Amino acid sequence: MTSPSHPPDRGGESVETQSPELRKDPVTNRWVIFSPARAKRPTDFKSKTPQNPNPKPSSCPFCIGREHECAPEIFRVPDDPNWKLRVIENLYPALSRNLETQSKQRGSGTDRSIVGFGFHDVVIESPLHSIQLSDIDPVGIGDVLIAYKKRIEQIAQHDSINYIQVFKNQGASAGASMSHSHSQIMALPVVPPTVSSRLDGTKDYFEETGKCCLCEAKSNNFVIDESSYFVSVAPFAATYPFEVWIIPKDHSSHFHHLDDVKAVDLGGILKLMLQKIAKQLDDPPYNYMIHTSPLKVTESQLPYTHWFLQIVPQLSGVGGFEIGSGCYINPVFPEDVAKVMREVSLT
Repeated sequence: MTSPSHPPDRGGESVETQSPELRKDPVTNRWVIFSPARAKRPTDFKSKTPQNPNPKPSSCPFCIGREHECAPEIFRVPDDPNWKLRVIENLYPALSRNLETQSKQRGSGTDRSIVGFGFHDVVIESPLHSIQLSDIDPVGIGDVLIAYKKRIEQIAQHDSINYIQVFKNQGASAGASMSHSHSQIMALPVVPPTVSSRLDGTKDYFEETGKCCLCEAKSNNFVIDESSYFVSVAPFAATYPFEVWIIPKDHSSHFHHLDDVKAVDLGGILKLMLQKIAKQLDDPPYNYMIHTSPLKVTESQLPYTHWFLQIVPQLSGVGGFEIGSGCYINPVFPEDVAKVMREVSLT
């Protein structure tokens, strides 16, 4: 298989003449089929369902002044009436934080069912309804990232929690039920299968090469932009068209080890990527996910666990082949995405 560091040089082939290729990503531990003949040129990709303008409904509970309409608050920044961001409980949580005393009681002898204990929180990123995350300056986005970190550290005190997922759904077709800019944090008593598969894949790569595959993911062909502490890339075996990863340059296993300086730096490159995606792809709905290590990752796993932030613009749906096989078809090569995204001008 072609190494991530040495992708094939396709020498300016047109989309019509590029050959399909299968790539296995050691990070997601899955095969992806690149089939450019199924698509148009990389520069022609646009959102089929651009985000609608963000009109304020008659009563949005996330707006400043309506705090009493929300689920209980966990904390706000700053801690006064003129807040910039709030972390609250989810009014309709997928898991219950009130079941911890029962969480050690297994539902069956085969461990196939356990009590639904966990946390499901919402981070309201701005007091104003018209503001999107990409409108906020890097320091303000850094504050949001530090709020994630603080909440993760709080939740990690609960011994029953094994994995914490931070994610953002932007736009209705990306799963957002509220148009006011927000993200979510879910804490689970189990390690999800995608996370376990990622650990298996990165372990195999480490045992084969002696290197962390995410430390190795910074090949020039795939790099979009970089900051002092982070690099953004179109991943070697991207599952989705125009998928972008933001990776710490230094090896780091846990997102919640992020410090204030790096949070602002990450805020800057995250803002840049969201703006470039919006401009190049006609402001598509998107998801981002922070892929960090399980809380109870062992010392021996640290050399090959490396956190990163994944941005997925919603450009195409998932069909029966993907659902049935777990193998995805991507119509655009990531090195072409990286070239297009490097050239996006925001001036």
